[in-house]
Amino acid sequence: MIRHALIFWIAVSLAVLGLVTGIMDYGLGWLFWTLLPTLLLCALLIYAYRLTLKTPNGPGRSRPKVKPSQKTMAKVAGVRKTQAAPGKRKTYPFQVIEGSKGKNDEHLPKYH
Repeated sequence: MIRHALIFWIAVSLAVLGLVTGIMDYGLGWLFWTLLPTLLLCALLIYAYRLTLKTPNGPGRSRPKVKPSQKTMAKVAGVRKTQAAPGKRKTYPFQVIEGSKGKNDEHLPKYH
């Protein structure tokens, strides 16, 4: 963060130095011919940005509503029913499969 601030202030100080030396060397007429292309470029960029916001697929336009199928609605309804009781423990369709390797119960801790 400090590095970015340092780069920013160095750029600002160089810009101010360039403006001051340009005015001192060439007068105020130089300032007009230097700032005019910069202002035109900024205006063009702002116009292009606003133009992209007005496009049909831009963020301002709402998307068409898609009607979900009956199967999807049944799934959503099932999920909503299970979420209605937050105090109950969820059931998962997993089960523990005991391995076929021999285990030595002496070395296993009671709680792990």
